[in-house]
Amino acid sequence: MPIYLRATIDGEKSTIMNEEQSSLLERGRRCITIEAEALLATAQALDESFTAAVAILERTIRSGRKIIFSGVGKSAHIAQKLVGTFNSIGAPSCYLDPVNARHGDLGLCSEGDAAVLLSNSGTTEELVRLLPLLRRFGLVAVVLTGHPTSTLARAADATLAYRVPREACPLELAPTASSTAALALGDAVAMALLENRGFTKEDFARLHPAGNLGRTLLMRVSDVMRTGEHFPVLPHDKTIQDAIVAMTRAKAGCLALVEPADGRLAGVFTDGDFRRSALSGPDFLLAPVGRFMTRKPIVVAADALAVDALKIFEASKIDDLLVVDSEDRPVGLVDGQDLPRFHLV
Repeated sequence: MPIYLRATIDGEKSTIMNEEQSSLLERGRRCITIEAEALLATAQALDESFTAAVAILERTIRSGRKIIFSGVGKSAHIAQKLVGTFNSIGAPSCYLDPVNARHGDLGLCSEGDAAVLLSNSGTTEELVRLLPLLRRFGLVAVVLTGHPTSTLARAADATLAYRVPREACPLELAPTASSTAALALGDAVAMALLENRGFTKEDFARLHPAGNLGRTLLMRVSDVMRTGEHFPVLPHDKTIQDAIVAMTRAKAGCLALVEPADGRLAGVFTDGDFRRSALSGPDFLLAPVGRFMTRKPIVVAADALAVDALKIFEASKIDDLLVVDSEDRPVGLVDGQDLPRFHLV
């Protein structure tokens, strides 16, 4: 049966929602609501067990060891997703299949590593058998489960427990709210570790160099600034007329003014400064541009990150930003209109 009934009335198409679509929408909303309830219940139930688990994993990372995730079925998929998340925040992680572990894959375990075992019931046979083997290799164990008094939870060094009042599956069989809560709790641990370790955007970018985010975060001011004929520079004793000609040729909204003797930055002259200078008298075009420049303008270093330049734009509400070298000589100009082209806004 089609979800939509289409009718033509007076030559115009109209879409009528039928009962089947209404029912489907209600089922979808009910599923999402039930899963949201599980997330809220899990958040409210967090206690010292969460902090203990985070502390164990943080010690593992700081000691140069790795985190080994393991699970069966849906829990295996969640474990593998968490491996990707933890690796992306600089917490070396890998996935261990609990069956293959008993056939040679235990070789990836080293003393001092930490194991995170995912089991909704906390009684998954493969993991119950795996845990003592991990102990022999000197691993600490954290169990992520929906049952904090289960076999695995009691045997673990720390337990991450989520709360699921009910599954979204109408048969109460398919893991739905429980798998969502498990994933969210794992993400919560990852974000707590990220903040505790002072992990920055720059750290994140180094681990994601091929993605658009990585390219954006690693971009330097020197990569986005205007130079050469697009960057007007004049000694501050030149006339306003000279300044306007230079700005027009460069198609820039400002120019850098320098000391004639050493080329160090003296100030900046903007379109706004030009309008103000016009009020000084009929011969204003012949006046020294330095008389109307803005002294000590906001600047940024050429080797600074481009995102730092973006922060300056946002905080200062300016249109252009001068770029200087280590000797305070202007070397470029960042035009606020260029930032979208580099995906910085």
